Amino acid sequence: MPKLTIDGKEIEIEDGLTVMQACEYAGTEIPHFCFHERLKIAGNCRMCLVDIEKSPKPVASCAMPAAEGMIVHTNSPRVKKAREGVMEFLLINHPLDCPICDQGGECDLQDQAFKYGKPSSRYSENKRSVKDKNLGPLVKTEMTRCIHCTRCIRFSTDVAGVPEMGAIGRGEHMEITSYLEKTLTSELSGNIIDLCPVGALTSKPYAFKARSWELESTESIDVMDAMGSNIRIDARGLEVMRILPKLNEDINEEWLSDKARFSYDGLKNQRLDRPYVKKNGKLQEASWDEAMGVVASAGPQLGKIAALAGTTAPCETMFLLKKLLAELGSNLCDANQFGYKFDLSARGNYLFNTTIAGIEMADFCLLVGANPRQIAPVLNARIGKMVREGALTVARIGEVDDQTYKIMELGDNVEAVIQRSLRGDVGIQKKSNKELDGLSSHSPMTDSLSALLSKAKNPMIIVGDGVLTRPDAHAILSALHGLMPPRENWNGFNILHNHASMVGALDLGFI
Repeated sequence: MPKLTIDGKEIEIEDGLTVMQACEYAGTEIPHFCFHERLKIAGNCRMCLVDIEKSPKPVASCAMPAAEGMIVHTNSPRVKKAREGVMEFLLINHPLDCPICDQGGECDLQDQAFKYGKPSSRYSENKRSVKDKNLGPLVKTEMTRCIHCTRCIRFSTDVAGVPEMGAIGRGEHMEITSYLEKTLTSELSGNIIDLCPVGALTSKPYAFKARSWELESTESIDVMDAMGSNIRIDARGLEVMRILPKLNEDINEEWLSDKARFSYDGLKNQRLDRPYVKKNGKLQEASWDEAMGVVASAGPQLGKIAALAGTTAPCETMFLLKKLLAELGSNLCDANQFGYKFDLSARGNYLFNTTIAGIEMADFCLLVGANPRQIAPVLNARIGKMVREGALTVARIGEVDDQTYKIMELGDNVEAVIQRSLRGDVGIQKKSNKELDGLSSHSPMTDSLSALLSKAKNPMIIVGDGVLTRPDAHAILSALHGLMPPRENWNGFNILHNHASMVGALDLGFI
């Protein structure tokens, strides 16, 4: 572990850290724009310059590995002058439109210009102007404000796995744009709004609706999928204005799917917020007193009362509803609206046992009838990150779809592939169904699927609704359990649920 001195303070850090990370470990703030701990290092903005003894000029601390014996100065006159110069350059073409910018009040450029910049600029030339890009209905652009940090490009490529943003031109004429100026297709595109350190990329639905200092924040859990992403709900009065991700390393890190980020408009439009009673064969609005009166008037038919829970119903509500039904002499309740076939003999049969963070410990993943990009985009991004790092191999049984990372296709006949795998005569290669059907146990191919699962240190299977909706789902689930070898301190069998309330309903017996 290297030891280095930062502003006269000697510290010991882990191997592999940069000078910037070492400074932050020592409690020293280093200004930056392009650096982000979850993205690859670019070293574009040069705002993180520091002095390192024996170095002829200031060094970009985000890209400099910390080494033994380094003596670093973060507040020397040369560092101060260098940061002022960098900030002056950044503001040469940046419009001074803070009063009308949606980023105002939570803008990194604003904060750092105030703290590290000069009080005036020496440049009086006309500023350049850049045409705004149409990135779709979610991300609003003001590209004249762009400082070329390339965070959006690196996120699209490295995290979302959809390389649809890049840069054209050089120097002052460089522009950030989408590929062929098309709209974004990623399910995680809204995260570039959070990543942008200036007002170049902002939320289009939120544009000009509120100021950050007007909002009150409430921590919550997302219900748009079954991941349970941690979120922050910003509201003004009784109106929800926006939803942002909240950091949780074990679940969503600091990312959020577009569905979770922008679905708050459903709180105002087409929302069921009152009971309905069927009159003359049609549902009509009613008061709660009228609705409960209808229930009470059922009399001798109370035993035939049934209850259905929605896909986002909280556990507390389902528990109370089940208790009410029991008091009325009924046990007819269900939350499984889609007819999923679960094995309820053990709780681990319907959980994501690996845990989301545990994906980073796995070395082999088998997708069976699952489409994580559609069902859980943030989870899919974590899988993709591991694949692109070369730490995880993914194979799939089921329909072919673009998951944003390399996948070995085993065919879409789930039952046939699994049964052949149990016999040990299906190799894991990119083969069509016709090719798979022609294989024998003597085929000179790679190891069978069952052998690969056995050889993997931490294998995992992710089962999706492509299996759970089949009439033979129980047989397939049993066969998958047979493919998964037991491991000490590791359970690689996972069910990828589509709906937030499903596991809670199963735990409560509301099914």
